[in-house]
Amino acid sequence: MPVEPKSVLNDRLLDQVLRDLPMRRAPATLESRVLRELERRAALPWWYRGFTSWPLAARAAFVALCSGIIGFTFLDSSWAAAGARILNGAGALTMSWIQPAVAAIAWTGELSALLVRVLPPAWLYGALAAGAVLYAALFGLGAAAYRSLYLRPSAAGDLQ
Repeated sequence: MPVEPKSVLNDRLLDQVLRDLPMRRAPATLESRVLRELERRAALPWWYRGFTSWPLAARAAFVALCSGIIGFTFLDSSWAAAGARILNGAGALTMSWIQPAVAAIAWTGELSALLVRVLPPAWLYGALAAGAVLYAALFGLGAAAYRSLYLRPSAAGDLQ
């Protein structure tokens, strides 16, 4: 029969001692606080709850709206560059501080158009997928940080 390490024996002994302890009673106000919180959360409108509890039509509309905004963002960069060139050529942008901004907008639009023409579509799809993964990771890290920093359970025995 193999000999167990000492740490495993200590863990088992500690586990048995803790299991033999009598159960502690919860504070008298705990039940009322829990029920009050459950009622408060149930009374919240659907848009204050998590995305998965939204009605299906609202979720679909939200996803469609976000997709439209993303598409408009890609189209808007070329439109803004073309509009800036037209306004600059017409002499409408005569303020000295606007010239560098117009040049930066036009340069960005031309660069994005060049990249779309030059890069293979597989690279563009890969870049979009990588961006989506990074965005999801950022969202997950933000949610984890929020949960750990702001949604801490109250200290044991704390009666509020």
